[in-house]
Order: sequence, then C-alpha cells, then structure tokens
Amino acid sequence: MIAQTIFLGMLGPWQIVLIVAVVVLLFGGRKIPELMKGLGSGIKEFKDATKEDEKLEGGSNESKS
Repeated sequence: MIAQTIFLGMLGPWQIVLIVAVVVLLFGGRKIPELMKGLGSGIKEFKDATKEDEKLEGGSNESKS
C-alpha cells in the first residue's frame, strides 16, 4: 500500500506527458490504435480462456464427487 502511494506520488503531470510523447515518437500516431486494438483482443481472449478453463474444472469436479 505504501509502495503504491510512493510510486503514484512520483508520477506528476509532466512525467505522464513525457511518457505519452515518447510512446507517440516510438510507435507513431497511426500505430497506437492498432496496438490498443490488439491489446484489447488479447485481453478478451485471455478472459474467455479462463472462463472456459473454469467451466472445464467445474464439470470435472462434479463428476468426481
């Protein structure tokens, strides 16, 4: 908890602006939406896979009882 407060306290508005500027310079304005779309679809696939895994584990536990 204290570590989070210290870390968040160190990031000011100018540091965030600097980080965003570096990301834009590295990837370009056109690539960022593509990267975010890929990140979103990856998170969605991960959630779907964990839900599917929970269903499979739940079904095997019930049949063993």
